[in-house]
Amino acid sequence: MNYFTISSPAEASFVEKKSEFIGYIAPVKTGDEAVEFVNRIKSMHRKARHNVYAYIVRQDNISRYSDDGEPQGTAGVPVLDVLQKRGLTDVCIVVTRYFGGILLGGGGLVRAYSHAAALACDAAHIMDMRLCHRLSISADYGMYGKISYILPRFDTITVSSDFGSEVTLEILVLSEKLEALKTELTEVTNGSANVSDLGEAYEDFSSVLG
Repeated sequence: MNYFTISSPAEASFVEKKSEFIGYIAPVKTGDEAVEFVNRIKSMHRKARHNVYAYIVRQDNISRYSDDGEPQGTAGVPVLDVLQKRGLTDVCIVVTRYFGGILLGGGGLVRAYSHAAALACDAAHIMDMRLCHRLSISADYGMYGKISYILPRFDTITVSSDFGSEVTLEILVLSEKLEALKTELTEVTNGSANVSDLGEAYEDFSSVLG
């Protein structure tokens, strides 16, 4: 199963009827990491009226949220809803609100917190994490052109290239395309390429599948 997450923290803000909403987003792997991030943002904004949060992590399938003093259902749930609708996981969002003195009402709060969460998501780099194999391909220089020609057809990502006594490429290939690629490599190089499987892992394929 592929999943979407973010590569690094990001933030964005806007003002609604004199209240400032600051959305912070960060990648997290566990519930403890999410709580640590929430506490860090709270410590940065001790004078803020509210620090609303929501997070989803794959480990133990956890999702949590807090309205942090806002009327029930008007803050934490909308932030969590943004994460769910965008299919993001291993992510925590904190929305800090500095109250401007004008009440927004229930609907206004829902829209404001949703908007702050969405802006934070938009500011982050979204990663399309896919189960793939890391391969090492070694071949004579005469085969390099043929190998380079077929790799894009399999949506591979080249991690490194070493041009020594022979050409050695380290690539990522989606697990479901592994066997087809290995067969093709054998055919175009007449079996002369040495292909080593370095293992399976989740990697970001947004650059080739986006």
